[in-house]
Amino acid sequence: MPDARPARPARPVRADVARNRKAIVAAARAAFERGEFDRRFDDFAALSGIGVGTLYRHFPTRDALAEAVYREEITAVCQRAYQLLEVLPPAEALTAFLRDFISRLAAHSGLARTLASHMQHRSELQADGGRTLQAAVADLVDAAVLDGTLDAGVTPGVVMTALHGIGSTYGRPHWRDDAEKLIAVLVSPKASR
Repeated sequence: MPDARPARPARPVRADVARNRKAIVAAARAAFERGEFDRRFDDFAALSGIGVGTLYRHFPTRDALAEAVYREEITAVCQRAYQLLEVLPPAEALTAFLRDFISRLAAHSGLARTLASHMQHRSELQADGGRTLQAAVADLVDAAVLDGTLDAGVTPGVVMTALHGIGSTYGRPHWRDDAEKLIAVLVSPKASR
């Protein structure tokens, strides 16, 4: 017989707990940016200004901590897409989003390299992040196609392929110039095609 009791509402997260988690993720992000993924796991507690027990309560493993940093990064990139779509015409928002992606990659290259190398074995997590990012990209692309400023042949999949290509060429000579040229071709005015 099923339990007839109503489910308890989730308790709100205490402010100190949320603050500790945020401090741990921020310290890990900074360490990853410096390429320090492999430092002793307990060191992340000291870097965060919290105790080791608090670190393990929030993140029992290095992979759990890396996952939190990765998810935070995906969330920030997607939030930027929606912010741009609120203040710019769709094609301009897509262009600004792609340029922001290039700038973010350049500004946080250590973080990008660290996450890429240590998340390789986490295909399910990467797939989930990819789906989240593709949803934001789809909203940008669909809005630009709908208002007639982007060719309907430019699909969310095409833009995702461009993002993957940009990411994979990072660090090569002239990668940034090449990425800018790719954006110009991808989001060129519909009438000029």
